[in-house]
Parts: sequence; C-alpha cells; structure tokens
Amino acid sequence: MYRSKFRPACWLKNRHAQTIYPSLAWAHTPWPKLRSENIELRDGDTMVVTWLKELSTNDTSPPTLIVLHGLEGSPNSSYARMLLQAAATRNWRAAVLNFSDCNKYRNRLPRAYHAGTTKFIRFFIEHLRTKADQGPIIAVGYSMGGNILLKYLGEEGISTPLHAAAAISVPLNLHISSKALTQGFSKIYQNYLLIRMKKSVRLKFDQYTTAFDWQRAMKARTFAEFDDAVTAPLHGFSGKDEYYDCCSSRDYLKKIRRPTLIINSLDDPFMTPEIIPVQDQLSDSITLEVSEHGGHVGFISGGTPWRPEYYLPKRITNFLASKITEPRE
Repeated sequence: MYRSKFRPACWLKNRHAQTIYPSLAWAHTPWPKLRSENIELRDGDTMVVTWLKELSTNDTSPPTLIVLHGLEGSPNSSYARMLLQAAATRNWRAAVLNFSDCNKYRNRLPRAYHAGTTKFIRFFIEHLRTKADQGPIIAVGYSMGGNILLKYLGEEGISTPLHAAAAISVPLNLHISSKALTQGFSKIYQNYLLIRMKKSVRLKFDQYTTAFDWQRAMKARTFAEFDDAVTAPLHGFSGKDEYYDCCSSRDYLKKIRRPTLIINSLDDPFMTPEIIPVQDQLSDSITLEVSEHGGHVGFISGGTPWRPEYYLPKRITNFLASKITEPRE
C-alpha cells in the first residue's frame, strides 16, 4: 500500500462535495459518441454493451478497455464518460457493460445483478477473444463494478485473458459498506439508490408471482434489508449475510495474478477506513493506492468550479498503458 499523490482541489475538499460534484450538470464531463450492441448469452438471456465509436487508427489490434459501472450506474455516468474519452485519446477500443435492469436495459430472465455477478464480464471477455484482430484486453470497475472485477480476477487467477485492471472506490467488504451507508449524511446516498432499485424491481417483476417477499422489498429502508429481501433470494443466497460473505472482493485479492491497481479514499462516504486491506491480504500483483481525500469516485484535483480537473482518467489509463506491453505469466 502507498499513499496517493492525489490532492483535492482547494475549492472542493469536503468528501460529500467530491462525491456529488461530478454528477452536476456544469461539471464538464465529456459526452463521447457511443453505439450499442446486444449479445445473446448461452442460457437464453441477453446483455447490452455500449461501445465507444471507434476512431480512425493505423493500429489493427488496439487494446480493448472494458468498463464496469457502479450500482444503478450506466455508460452515461460521469466517471464512465470521462474514462471513455480518455480511451478515445489513446485510440483504444472501449465498452461499458450494462448490468441487468440498469439504465433502459432489461434482461430476459428473472434475475437482476449484484456485487458478485462475474458471469457477464467472463462471457464478454470470451466473446472478445473470438475476434481475429483482438489486441490486449484491460478492464476498469467503479464501486460495485470494481468489486465484481476484483472478484472475477480472484476467481480466474492466472487463467484470465485480461492483461491488467483497475478498481476504483471499491466496497471491498460489503458488510462494512452496508453499515457505513446507514450513518449520518451517507443515508442520503442510500435513500437515493434504494428509490432507484425499487423502481427497477417494479418495472421488472410482478408482485403476485415473484420469488421474493414483495412487501419486505418495498418497505426496505437500508441496503441490508433490501439485499435480505430481494438480492439474496433472487440469486440463491440464504440471506444478506451469506451474500455479503460470498461476494466481498477482499477475500479474493490474494488470488489475483494480473497487474491490478486499486484506488480508495479514506474519506469515502460509502465505507469506512477499516475496509482498506492490510498487506498480507494482497497478492504481489496488486498496487493499492490509498488517498486521504477524494470521496466516492470523485477525485477532483484542481481547475475551477466551472472547469474542474479530474485525477482518475489519466491515472488509470497511464497505469494500464504501462502494463499492456509487459509479458503475461
């Protein structure tokens, strides 16, 4: 573990301000040109991938960047747009995986997505490998998407086709994160996300035939209550505790065998500092960068309120670019 070089903008040091600001209309995050692709899965389900429209390049096998968004996120999330734009400047291919029931996408089967859903990234990577002109494959996950990515890397170990990865503001221990979001101002984020999650449930499921307790789901006031009522039974867990135990990525870090950058801040309102793993929980392939400030997927480093500067896109792409040319084990 090492201390991050990130320093917050002098006009935006508060952790909640760092977290909220990138989503504001005047935050000047780019709107890259995108296209969508529907992919059929072997089990009869479907997934949607949103691609960055490719730029002209002489490189016949450019790297492909896979982006995993956070809870209730999408390709339109500010962090995803900024990373896609950074990829475009390097002439990389880039795609955002749309998790089930996020944005306007609804999958076919009676399931949603959760913090341990590694099926979709695994399938998509296999899909990419069928393409003849495929260059190195790299991946970045934010928040819950970061948890999924780290869990996948731990499950696959040396077998993953990924060359390198990065995970940002990761709830490495779901028990800790769930509890942190019931404290103080952090309850605002929890309430906002629960409203969106319940809306997705109402759009997808029928209260008279669903496999979970509809009334408990609609009355849930915390993530723990919602996960116990909906997420766990939908995905074969006995309850939220088994779900959190099985899907917390901190337990998979020791098994990661590809160069992986993890960036977390100590003032992240979605978790507490105790979530940061100690050195003997990490594999030698992991670079753990810890910042005093940054909030949750914020990391605004300078500029002005009308033209802010963001730390993450350059830091992430520099790390990945440095690892692409390294030989894999």
